[in-house]
Amino acid sequence: MEFYTWQDYRCAFEKIKGQGAPALLLIHPIGVGLSREFWQPFIQQWGATNEPRGTVYNVDLLGCGKSDMPARAYSPKDWAEQLAYFIEQVAKEPVVLVVQGALLPVAVELINSPSPAVKDKIKGMVLSGPPAWRLMTTPTESWKQTLAWSFFSSPLGNAFYRYARREKFLDSFSKRQLFERAEDVTAGWLSMLHKGSRDLNSRYAVFSFLAGFWRQDYASAIAQIQQPVMIVMGNTASTIDRTTAQQENNPETMTQQEAGKQRLQAYLDHFPRAQGVNIVGRNVLPYESAEAFAQAIAPFVTAL
Repeated sequence: MEFYTWQDYRCAFEKIKGQGAPALLLIHPIGVGLSREFWQPFIQQWGATNEPRGTVYNVDLLGCGKSDMPARAYSPKDWAEQLAYFIEQVAKEPVVLVVQGALLPVAVELINSPSPAVKDKIKGMVLSGPPAWRLMTTPTESWKQTLAWSFFSSPLGNAFYRYARREKFLDSFSKRQLFERAEDVTAGWLSMLHKGSRDLNSRYAVFSFLAGFWRQDYASAIAQIQQPVMIVMGNTASTIDRTTAQQENNPETMTQQEAGKQRLQAYLDHFPRAQGVNIVGRNVLPYESAEAFAQAIAPFVTAL
């Protein structure tokens, strides 16, 4: 583990040296106990080959893992600016962004960076289980975000976080919302979440996510992205947004696997240069289906 300073904050990252280019820059999800540790199963599979692989940069976003955790609200733009600095001042080489789930807005902000030096170094993007397209184009009203943040930043929010980091809750939520197979919710997964949520200051990043600061209309920004994009969607991808879930999983119209294919197609229709595939798994593919995920993205990364 190494550290760098951005805006007077101490930020952590892990560098796994490789050969050739481009490197991978991993963007972990936000959630109770989540950090760069999320990527460890994928990193093991990515390196388990005789083929040369570029360097992997595994960064803790501000508010997560071993990075500083200031008591503040975080937006996708904040994390994108952190990563833009990392690319320009620390990595200093071409990278492919690999972004998990609903952190896609961070990657969109980053790839549309106002800095030409940063944009030139981003050679492509891999999306792992991005949210339903509707969530990427339907903003949450600012008053709702403010109201939610007011609740989360209150003593009631503190109590909620203590409840949400209990192993029983994390086990149940993981089985209901994240993994395709209950048996894949292992002791290792729960231990990672337990350790990552011990510092109560980790709640601010989680609450920023839950308040919906990432919920904006990114359609026009996505339409401007000219770098190649690879989209990997789980066969049984799902959402916790009730309205979206009802639209996607209407038993009168389609099965869950058909919904996963439809979700993938929505992204293929809107990114200018995109390809994609459905693989086994649900919503945390680099963890639950690490080998299949690594195999799915390898040809795309190699060709860049």
